[in-house]
Amino acid sequence: MIGDKLAALRRRREEVLAGGGPDRTEKQHAKGKLTARERLDVLFDPGTFSETQTFVSHRCRDFGMDAETAPGEGVVTGYGLVDGRPVYAFAQDFTVMGGALGEMHAAKICRVMDLARAAGAPFVGLNDSGGARIQEGVDALNGYGNIFYRNTISSGVIPQISAILGPCAGGAVYSPALTDFIFMVEGSSQMFITGPQVIKSVTGEEVSMEDLGGAATHNRTSGVAHFYAGSDQECLAMIRRLLSYLPSNNVDDPPPGPFSDDPGRTDEALREVVPADTSQGYDVRDVILPILDSGDFFESQAWWAENMVTGFGRLGGRSVGIIANQVKHLAGSIDINASDKASRFIRFCDAFNLPLLTLVDTPGYLPGAAQEYGGIIRHGAKLLYAYSEATVPKIQLILRKAYGGSYLAMCARALGADIALAWPTAEIAVMGAAGAVEVIFREDIKAAADPKAARAARIAEYQERFSNPYAAAARGFVDAVIDPAETRPELIKAFAALATKRESRPAKKHGNFPV
Repeated sequence: MIGDKLAALRRRREEVLAGGGPDRTEKQHAKGKLTARERLDVLFDPGTFSETQTFVSHRCRDFGMDAETAPGEGVVTGYGLVDGRPVYAFAQDFTVMGGALGEMHAAKICRVMDLARAAGAPFVGLNDSGGARIQEGVDALNGYGNIFYRNTISSGVIPQISAILGPCAGGAVYSPALTDFIFMVEGSSQMFITGPQVIKSVTGEEVSMEDLGGAATHNRTSGVAHFYAGSDQECLAMIRRLLSYLPSNNVDDPPPGPFSDDPGRTDEALREVVPADTSQGYDVRDVILPILDSGDFFESQAWWAENMVTGFGRLGGRSVGIIANQVKHLAGSIDINASDKASRFIRFCDAFNLPLLTLVDTPGYLPGAAQEYGGIIRHGAKLLYAYSEATVPKIQLILRKAYGGSYLAMCARALGADIALAWPTAEIAVMGAAGAVEVIFREDIKAAADPKAARAARIAEYQERFSNPYAAAARGFVDAVIDPAETRPELIKAFAALATKRESRPAKKHGNFPV
C-alpha cells in the first residue's frame, strides 16, 4: 500500500521537476539561460535547498485553462543556505507558460516572502517571466499587488535582492524596484513598463528591447539596476558575494568576513594618490582599495552617476558601506543622480547596521540650469536627510576639497559624523580660494598697483588661513589630521571604538523623505 503511494509521490515530483519538458528546457539553454532549478542550485550551498508548495496548481477555468497544466505553477519557491546562513528565494520557470504570474503563482511567492520575514532571513527573487497571466485577469493583478505589499513591509527588515534573468515587463518590474538591489545579465535581461511595440504604436519611436530595457541601459543610463553580470552563473555568484557583507536582518550585525590582512598595515603610496594641484583628477578607488581588507571592494552601481562611488568592503573583518566622491567624473561634484545614488545606499546601510565611511573630495553641487530645472534642490536634500537620519557609526575622511554645502552633504560633523578625519591635503572652506578672493577682495585687487600680484597674494593668504584642515580642526569639526599612509589602521581603530554605538531618536511614525 505504502509502496503505491510512494510511487505516486515520485511520479508527481518527476512531473513538477520536468517543468515545461525537455524541448522548452533546451530552448532555455540555447539562449544561454539556466532553468529555474539550475539557478537555485547555483545560488544555494550544495544540497541545502528545500522546496515549498511543490504541488500548488492554478484554479483558472477560463480561456482553455481548464485543460492547461502548469507544473509547480511556473515558479519554484523554498529556502536553503548561502555560506551556511538561511536564505529564502523564488525562481520563475520560463519553461512553464513563460513564467507568467497568476493567482497561485503569486500566492507561492507571497508565502515564501512571509516565511523569510518571519525567520529574519534575506529574500532573493530570480525573475524570468512573460508578465501577468492574461487568462486570469484581475486575479493575476491582485497577485502582483500582494507581492508589492510584502516587498514594502519587508523593506528595512530583511535584505531583498532581485535578479532579472529574462524579460520583466509592465507591473512585474515594480517588485524588483521595491527591493534593495537589482542584478541584470548582459543580453538576456530586460526591464520596461511598456515594450517596444507599445512605444511604437503610441509615439512612433522605434527602439529594440535591449536598448530600451537591457542590462547596459539600466546599469549605465537609468540607474534602475545595481549590478551587471555576463551570465546567469556570474550573476548568482555575485548575489552570494553581496550576501556575504550583509546581516540576515535589521537586528543582527553583519557577519565577520575572512580576515588575514594586517590591521596595522600602512601604505606610503597613499601619500602620492591625491595631486597637489586641486584641478587635477585621480581615481578615488586608488584610495579605497589599499585601505580595505585585501583590497576587496564590491562596488554598487559602478556605471551610473560615476561622480559618486558606493559599495561594500571590510575593515578589520567588519563590513562597511563606502561612499566617495569620484574626481575623475565631473570633478567629483554632486549632481541629481549622485545624490539619489548615495542617499539610497546610505539608508540601506543604516537599516542593516552597516557602518558608513565617507571619503570627501568635492567642489560642490553641480551648477547649471539643467540641474536646477531637474530639481537638484530636492534631490540634493536627500543626501542631507540620509546622513542626518543614519544612526550607525559614521566616519568622514576628507581627502582634498570640501567646499560649501557639499562639505556638509558628505557627512560633516553637523550631520552626525561620529569621527571626522582629514588628510593634510584637505581644504575645508565655503569655496575655493580663487573664487573666495574674487568675492571678498574684488575692489582691493582692482585698486592695487599690480592687480595680478595682489590677487595671488590674497589667494595665498586665504589658502593659509582657510584652505587647510587645521582651521576646522581648531574648531573641533575635524578630530584628527592623519598621515595618508596610516589611514587603514586609523579607520580600523575608529570603527572598533564605535562598534557599540547606540543612538536613539524622537518617536515618530516616519519622516518625510525629500523626493
